[in-house]
Amino acid sequence: MLERVFANLATGFSAQFGGPYHAGEVVRQSPATFDTGGSITAAGAVLREDCRVQGDAATQAMRSAPDFLETDARLLILGPASLDTSALIVLATGPHVGTWGLLSVTRDPAGIGWECRARRLG
Repeated sequence: MLERVFANLATGFSAQFGGPYHAGEVVRQSPATFDTGGSITAAGAVLREDCRVQGDAATQAMRSAPDFLETDARLLILGPASLDTSALIVLATGPHVGTWGLLSVTRDPAGIGWECRARRLG
């Protein structure tokens, strides 16, 4: 509950003063369902959830990952109650426009959002 209050404050200030959180979407794929013979009975659906995203330079800890690339970025994400590396982040505005794959996801130090190492796709 308190995390939602702080997230709303951060996005409110960002909207008012033009900075650093930009509108985005968390895009997930729901799992397909199968019958007893293993055939797909219903394909998974694409699920979209609004979020706010601040892009930043990767942290030193992110840079120490063996698969780190200089183009990887740190994304601070507010909004979703849960987040994991299977989600994509889509940004239509701001300096980090594009679709991002998440390579790591942790709660931010304040516990109001998510700190992610992300790589632009495409």
